[in-house]
Amino acid sequence: MTVLKTEMRLCPCCMEKHDVQTVTVPESNTFKGIVIEYTAEYSFCDKADELYADEEQISSNDISMKNAYREKAGLLTTDQISAIRSRYGISQSDLCLLLGWGGKTITRYESHQVQDIAHDTILRKLDADPEWFLELLKSAQSSIAPASYAKYLETGTALFEQDHDLYLKSAIMAKYARFLHNPEATGGRELSLDHVEEMIRYYANSDQVTKLFLVKLLKMLWYGDALSYKRYGHSISGLVYRALPMGAVPIAYESIIDLSTVHYEEIEMGDGTGYRFLPSEKKEYPHLTSEDTEILNAVIQRFGKAPKNEIVEAMHHEDAYTETAPHDIIQFKYAKTLSLL
Repeated sequence: MTVLKTEMRLCPCCMEKHDVQTVTVPESNTFKGIVIEYTAEYSFCDKADELYADEEQISSNDISMKNAYREKAGLLTTDQISAIRSRYGISQSDLCLLLGWGGKTITRYESHQVQDIAHDTILRKLDADPEWFLELLKSAQSSIAPASYAKYLETGTALFEQDHDLYLKSAIMAKYARFLHNPEATGGRELSLDHVEEMIRYYANSDQVTKLFLVKLLKMLWYGDALSYKRYGHSISGLVYRALPMGAVPIAYESIIDLSTVHYEEIEMGDGTGYRFLPSEKKEYPHLTSEDTEILNAVIQRFGKAPKNEIVEAMHHEDAYTETAPHDIIQFKYAKTLSLL
């Protein structure tokens, strides 16, 4: 028995006013054919040497017992169910509406009723899949108050973008795993997506950079990393570049530009779709050092207002490109002869 607190009050056990202890004791019970152990809370009257429970303790002990069963049966506990709902900031009744359940179902699951496996599976999917939450939300839009819908939509969208970013970053890092011990490919730096994102934002936010389409951006990233290597012996980002027909292109660039902090618009062009990168409201670059921003400013000064063809042509004359076989990894050793100083 563990004492949680002691307070002077009227004891209903002996009907006298004295110090009554609130205690916890280990208990064992059988629920749905399964023997479970849990911790129960009681009041203890030392005069009568008896434990007793008020209505609140009885309710709490019942939930503790059922949570112990849930854990043993591999089901979500009441707190976990509540946390899933709180993650989306949605009310109990509105969540029931989204899932097509009775209006009090979540209320019961967050208290005394143990959910079945089917409902438990649905709740786990909801927790793991914000995109599905958004789909359910849009289907139920007409049944939800406009202000609540807007709040849920904002929260769900933010969670989807966050989860989408985590997936993208994991996929990108997986593609770079084989280069971890190849400093000639990485410029002596382990890939840092924080640096990559800030480099992109730094270029896009500069009023000295015009017509920042995809090809131009990728070349400016390489020039930034190469110039850093030339001056300081390491790249800024740790990106690994291949020599493609239009010049240096980082591995996994398609996923990199889809990260949530990278903003672009798609523009229909004569020969397909162009991606123009846009300024961001975020103007802080906590991962970039003063040396890094000096490097990026030098690249901006040389290529910021240059058309795409000019930076591509410049890249084609760099030793890094001429000495690398098509589609091979560009070695950073060639940055020593980079045209930029």
